[in-house]
Amino acid sequence: MTDTSLSAPAPRSLLRHVLRNQRVWLASALILSTLAVVDTSQALASTLFAGGALLNTTPFLILSITIAAWANATGADNMIAKAFTGAPLLMIGLGALAGGISPFCSCGVIPLIAALLAMGVPLSAVMAFWLASPIMDPSMFVLTAGMLDLEFAVAKTFAAIGLGVFGGTVVHLLMKAGAFADPLREGIGNGGCGGAKIRAPKPVAWRFWADADRRAMFGRTAMSTTLFLAKWLTLAFILESLMLAWIPAETVTANLGGEGLLPILTATLVGVPAYLNGYAALPLVGGLIDQGMAPGAGMAFLVAGGVTSIPAAMAVWALARPQVFAVYIGLSLSGAFASGLLFQLWASMT
Repeated sequence: MTDTSLSAPAPRSLLRHVLRNQRVWLASALILSTLAVVDTSQALASTLFAGGALLNTTPFLILSITIAAWANATGADNMIAKAFTGAPLLMIGLGALAGGISPFCSCGVIPLIAALLAMGVPLSAVMAFWLASPIMDPSMFVLTAGMLDLEFAVAKTFAAIGLGVFGGTVVHLLMKAGAFADPLREGIGNGGCGGAKIRAPKPVAWRFWADADRRAMFGRTAMSTTLFLAKWLTLAFILESLMLAWIPAETVTANLGGEGLLPILTATLVGVPAYLNGYAALPLVGGLIDQGMAPGAGMAFLVAGGVTSIPAAMAVWALARPQVFAVYIGLSLSGAFASGLLFQLWASMT
């Protein structure tokens, strides 16, 4: 008698398994293979762009992955999660402040976000960090001050922190009403069940390398996080390369002049999705402001573009359930518009 439990999976089942679990890699391969047929030079350019972008983010990714794996292997995630209990508004403020001044890009912070959510850290504090992080970092502050001016750089920093506080507070109120009980997608972390680490914390083993099981846990976490990041970031950077190649920057930024609410609203919408990264957008926005574009429109464009850029938005989509992604986009748009409007009012008074 044949033991069917040991038999190989049926071809159709295997195909479904591959399509379900490798669809992100397949999407990247399909895009590049199609480009290779219709536009060989663009296929090469997109491949080099994605490879270069991944290489540039490697230091941040290595740091983030190491921290996430270390927290899991040592059990320090119990302590971190415990620190986020109580005083939710304080945690929202600290999350927004950390996001506004941290050097992590929207991609490099993905494993930290996943780890925090899996630990049971409230989505409100995580969302505050998530919204603020793509908008500003130390190097961005210096470049903004140099290409625009110090006032704009300071205002953009406040916009990042303010958006984080605003978004975290909104999510906190929604959570009190019963929303977002399990924010992570199925199979990522352990969703809202990570709250058990707060309710029943285990001892922290700082010297995790002395324990074979914990060393193995470190390796598994690092590997799974690396593979997760690699597939999503590769797709995100390929798409970004196509937008850079096929949609001229002037087309996006040429209609943002004028005064009043309309330029700010237009700039907010034009920044979704922003195919320009924050560094590439700075000289264009600076030139347009010199030509008469409303400063508030420039601020709205930079804030909306940073939070809803393809890498940033895809990071949220990859980790969180669709309803969380929808709230993220809604908060991004409303926060960017409010930031532009407030900066315009400030500019008109000075």
